[in-house]
Amino acid sequence: MTKFSKFLCSAAALSVMPVLAQAACDGGERVIKFSHVTAVAGHPKGEMVAALAERFDEQFDGTMCMEVFANSTLFSDDKVLEALMLGDVQLAAPDVGKFDAYTQKLQVFNLPFLFDSTEAVQAFTETEQGEEILMSMEGSGIIGLGWIFNGMRQFSANRPLVEPRDAAGLKFRATTSEVTEAMIAALDATPQALAFAEVYGALQTGVVDGQENTWSNIYTGKFYEVQDGVTETNHQFLTYLIVTSPEFLDSLGDDHEAFTTLVDEVSAEYNARANAANEAARQAIIDNGGTVRELTDEQRAAWVEVMKPVWKRFEADIGTEVIEVASGGAD
Repeated sequence: MTKFSKFLCSAAALSVMPVLAQAACDGGERVIKFSHVTAVAGHPKGEMVAALAERFDEQFDGTMCMEVFANSTLFSDDKVLEALMLGDVQLAAPDVGKFDAYTQKLQVFNLPFLFDSTEAVQAFTETEQGEEILMSMEGSGIIGLGWIFNGMRQFSANRPLVEPRDAAGLKFRATTSEVTEAMIAALDATPQALAFAEVYGALQTGVVDGQENTWSNIYTGKFYEVQDGVTETNHQFLTYLIVTSPEFLDSLGDDHEAFTTLVDEVSAEYNARANAANEAARQAIIDNGGTVRELTDEQRAAWVEVMKPVWKRFEADIGTEVIEVASGGAD
C-alpha cells in the first residue's frame, strides 16, 4: 500500500498549494475518505489528519485504507456535513462554528475571550459537559469522535487595528457561526460568511476588508500578504471537531474500538503540538514581511469590554452551566 507519509514528504514545507488525495488504495481494500479544508504541512489539523491516515493504513493494512482530501479538494466545510450523512465521506473535522444547524452547545468554543489557552480548552473538553457535547448531534446523524486544537484567533484588516473602534465600518470574513457574526457586529463591523478557500481572494480583491483566524491559518493561507497587519487579540480559540456517522461506526464491527482508540491517541499527540505550530507560524509571518501588532493590557481590555455582551446573547442557547464550567466558574 502507498502510505500517506510518502505523499506528505513530497509536499513543500508549509505549502498552501492545493493538496490532492493520497494515492488510491490497493484493490480490495475498503476506502475511508477524510475531507478537510486546510493545508497539510505546517497546520495542526492537516498534520494530525495526515498522521492518522498513515497509522490507520498501517493498523488496518489489507482490509481498509484512508484517503485524505485536504485544502477543500473534495468538500468545503459548509458542504461536508451533508456529504458525511449521505455516506460520500466517512470523516471530517470542521470548525465547531459549522455545527449551528445541529446544536448550539458547540458555540461555547466561540464565545469571545472565554478561553485564554490550549490548556483551558483541554480542561473543558475533559469535563462532563465537554464530553456530552461529542454526542449532542447523534440524533442528526453526526457523532463527535474527538477534538483537534488549533490555537488563539487574531484579527487582521486592510488598515491598522488597535482599538475596537478601528474595525468600525469594515467588512470581515466570518465563518457560519452565529456567535462569530455577533462578535463582529459588536465592533460595528459587517460579517460576511465565506468558505476558507475563498478568503485570500476576497481579501485581495476587497470583497472583505479583514478576517480573523489563527496564526497557522493566517500563515498557510497567506492572508498576511493582503492585509495591513495582524493584531494579536487572542479573542477566540479555534477548535475542530472530528466527526463521523453512526452508520460508519456500526459498519466497523469488531474494529470499532480499535479505530476510536487510534483517533484518541493521534489527536492527543498532535494537540500537544498545536501551540508550537502556531508560534512557528507567527514568527514565519514576521520573517516574511508581515506586521504583527501586540496590544497593551489596556487596549486588550477595550476589546474584551466591547465583545462581552455576546456571552449574554447566546447564554440560553449554549446553556448557563456549560458556560460556567468552560469559564471555570463552576464549583
